Amino acid sequence: MLWEKKLAQWCAAVRARANLPARLTLWDGQSYDFGTFSGPVVTLHVKSPAALSLMLQPTLDNLGEAYVKSKIDIEGKLSDVIDIAYGLAKTSIDKPGGALQNMARYFTHTRSSDKKSIQYHYDVSNEFYKLWLDPNMVYSCAYFENGDEDLATAQLKKIDHILTKIELKPGQTLLDIGCGWGALVIRAAQKFGARCVGVTLSQNQFDLATERVKAAGLEDRIEIRLQDYRDVTGQFDRITSVGMFEHVGRKNLPDYFRRVQQLLADDGVVMNHGITSSDPEGGGVSYGGGDFIDRYVFPNGELPHISLALQAMQQGGLEAFDVENLRRHYAQTLRFWSDAYEANSEKARALVDEEKFRIWRVYLAGCAYAFENDDVAIYQIVGRKAGRAAKTLPWSRRYIYDGTSALNAA
Repeated sequence: MLWEKKLAQWCAAVRARANLPARLTLWDGQSYDFGTFSGPVVTLHVKSPAALSLMLQPTLDNLGEAYVKSKIDIEGKLSDVIDIAYGLAKTSIDKPGGALQNMARYFTHTRSSDKKSIQYHYDVSNEFYKLWLDPNMVYSCAYFENGDEDLATAQLKKIDHILTKIELKPGQTLLDIGCGWGALVIRAAQKFGARCVGVTLSQNQFDLATERVKAAGLEDRIEIRLQDYRDVTGQFDRITSVGMFEHVGRKNLPDYFRRVQQLLADDGVVMNHGITSSDPEGGGVSYGGGDFIDRYVFPNGELPHISLALQAMQQGGLEAFDVENLRRHYAQTLRFWSDAYEANSEKARALVDEEKFRIWRVYLAGCAYAFENDDVAIYQIVGRKAGRAAKTLPWSRRYIYDGTSALNAA
């Protein structure tokens, strides 16, 4: 049969190019090896001929679709499965850059479309996220100061790291754009004495964050809003945005930062914490991974290169004065999340259907690989309104670590 010939040729090509310790088995018992080994570490079970068109073009998008649609089953340790998936994808794409798959693709971002995309991702259920996040439900990169912290400790250290970077002081006003389940604003009010507004487009996040603020007795200091950041008015001494600007869209970044600049007090400080592409063209996750994420995980999400983020920030009237790469920290965070997801797999399956379960399984493990291997990165960028005097800038970064002020008092 023609497909058998094509399959045999493809497997031979994979062996020649990559020599992967994996085996492909078919619904009729036939098997093909992707390398020379004493035993495969990963076995891909193709359940019907319908999956072959995807397997013969093994981008991460096609492999992911075959898995989440239950056209294939996989045996092996999850980290090994992800390694093999990337190995197969690399044999099918000559140029690794994400722009090859996502070239010149820009999404339309309106208030309604952004709200729909946010709710698709975040409103799975609060119980689902509780299975694998830390107790405070912080859904962003943690900060492992020493490298040996547990996840809960590292997430609190991340929040303190951010609030120290922006020199948050008692009585100051803080706007948290994309506040999630409220962990940052609660910490800012409790430990730093700030008066906070947190905005989110997720109904589930709004409900739980509001409940948590009330339970903490902080209703006089914290307001949670189900609101688009573009509709916020007033000015704030400090603004944080953690894991949100990925939803803005690359071409909209100057307007996003311009709106932040308008909401920031003249002597205020802003911190943007967001994922970036390692592809200078801003193509997102490579080898088809970006297409998979857009289709199944983050609709309309777009990752800029750090250079574009900094340029857009300046175009928006903000001067960046501190930039920190936390890629290693996000790889570690995602390993914690993925391990917790695996440990709670049966509970997760009880909360979502099989397709959704598989989507999140490969997404978390795949992102850990992407951050580990410089496919994507994450940066915290601290800035102020552009054009201010040099004496208002810190002399050094020492204040971030010892808690002392680095600003010239003169």
